[in-house]
Amino acid sequence: MAHATAKLSNYRQAPRKVRLVADLVRGKSVTRALAILGTLPKRASEPMQKLIRSAAANVKDASPESLYISKIAVNGGVVFKRFMPRARGRAAQILKRTSHVTIELEKKAPKKDKAPVATT
Repeated sequence: MAHATAKLSNYRQAPRKVRLVADLVRGKSVTRALAILGTLPKRASEPMQKLIRSAAANVKDASPESLYISKIAVNGGVVFKRFMPRARGRAAQILKRTSHVTIELEKKAPKKDKAPVATT
């Protein structure tokens, strides 16, 4: 069974927002996922397209048409802490979150034809 993985580390967008895009393509074929991401008006769709293409290129013995996204995970990465001045000399903390995206592609199993049922 052909399978390949690809990783996107420290992507500067919150994991909660990236998961919205990942949930749309989970379980889809590579060509279908790329078509969905091509029309999606989300910032994470372009890096996700690059990641899927990278994982598809890592497969040696299968064409992209015969692959599907078996696993896609979006985890939190490094959190940058910044401060913003507020009223009365106070400071409010700003958290700039990053994401780690891991994708796994697998080859589709060929469909088996069922044997016809004999009726007597």
